[in-house]
Amino acid sequence: MMELKGKKVLVVGLGKSGLAAALFLRHHGALVTVSDVRSAEALAKDIPALLEEGIMVEAGGHGLLTFRRQDLIVVSPGVPMNTPELAQVKSFGLPVIGELELAARFLKGKMLAITGSNGKTTTTVLVGEILKKAGLPTLVGGNIGVPVVGLIEASTDETWSVLEVSSFQLESTEQFHPAIAVILNITPDHLDRHGSFENYIVAKERIFAAQDAHDCLVLNADNPASASAAARAAAKVYLFSTEHPVPQGAWVEDGFVVYRPAPDAAIEKIVPLSGIPLKGEHNVQNVLAAVCAALLAGAPAAKVRQGIESFHAVEHRLEFVATINGVEFYDDSKATNVDATEKAIAAFKSGIHLIMGGKDKGAPYTGLAPLLKERVRSIYTIGAAAAKIASQLHGVVPIQSCETLEKAVVAAAEAARPGEVVLLAPACSSYDQFESYEHRGRVFKELVTEHRGWKTCQKE
Repeated sequence: MMELKGKKVLVVGLGKSGLAAALFLRHHGALVTVSDVRSAEALAKDIPALLEEGIMVEAGGHGLLTFRRQDLIVVSPGVPMNTPELAQVKSFGLPVIGELELAARFLKGKMLAITGSNGKTTTTVLVGEILKKAGLPTLVGGNIGVPVVGLIEASTDETWSVLEVSSFQLESTEQFHPAIAVILNITPDHLDRHGSFENYIVAKERIFAAQDAHDCLVLNADNPASASAAARAAAKVYLFSTEHPVPQGAWVEDGFVVYRPAPDAAIEKIVPLSGIPLKGEHNVQNVLAAVCAALLAGAPAAKVRQGIESFHAVEHRLEFVATINGVEFYDDSKATNVDATEKAIAAFKSGIHLIMGGKDKGAPYTGLAPLLKERVRSIYTIGAAAAKIASQLHGVVPIQSCETLEKAVVAAAEAARPGEVVLLAPACSSYDQFESYEHRGRVFKELVTEHRGWKTCQKE
């Protein structure tokens, strides 16, 4: 455990994680400064609390001298590690770590960490619910809800901390050492941040970089980028698959999720597919991963089944909103990349009115074309990525440019017939028009339930 008292520590980025880290550091005796590129006006709601705690605040940009005058720099997930100031101080040998790495050095008990391009939140919440149902002391946080730093005070030597971790958090780790690590899948995402798919994979694989032979790594046998990580792992590898049996891990067989703890062990039926209350093939994969993780953490099979059968969809993850005039509305605002949107479309057989768009993340949309032709009646585009979506998917299905989410909901609702589906699955981040994917999802649900006035979109 590192000594913080009297140390000069700079926290870069004042998001939820940065704020939690700054307060934690100050409460442990560090001399803390926070630096953020946003203006003092933009940070107004947080600055008074920081100043009251004796934390200095630098707003409106990063001063290089501020960075140099520190013993440690803690970077929030939203701040790229290659910013000029960070690159320079790292070249001077100044320690630079992320909020996840900081928290992991103080967190008691064992960590069960889950990453992946898609499905992280659903799987993390599901594993947390199963472990709690099994009577294991469990905390849940990370990239979902409570920052990891916020879990430290409640952790004990017996605690399982179930953490959703993103590539942004993982790229700044050094000693982060989960006893159980899960990679659900790796598909192109955040290329605007990482620069290439290869760099993104490297960041994801940091989840098991510090593991050893006493630890467990759960990988998706059906996803090449996830499965290939087994060759670089020191931990015991468990696989999951919806397509075929695996040597040790979980798969689907004769309508059941089954599990085998070792290659020579008996196969155990865990839960029937009919008992999974979540929609979509991708959620079967999430359940398989959760089964592996929960059983490895010590949950009895009966409790695993109970936890799965009583689970409800997480908000904004293929969440049913309402049926209006025979049309079903679903909120999958968390589908912030192309692969997630593909999985959302695949959850419905046909008759989909798809709302897409937002801030583009660098991946092409062309891979959606076969599924769009098969299942989607029309696309309604919103936000900054609308032109790119229209250009790459022109001629595949009808596309309407709606600019805003409100106009898109109205247009889709007008066009949809009874028995069809209006689906928000944007394939983009939300930051051009919304504060977060949660904000976008809430607005969508409000628009659906409030039946706002009808307006017309323009066809491409």
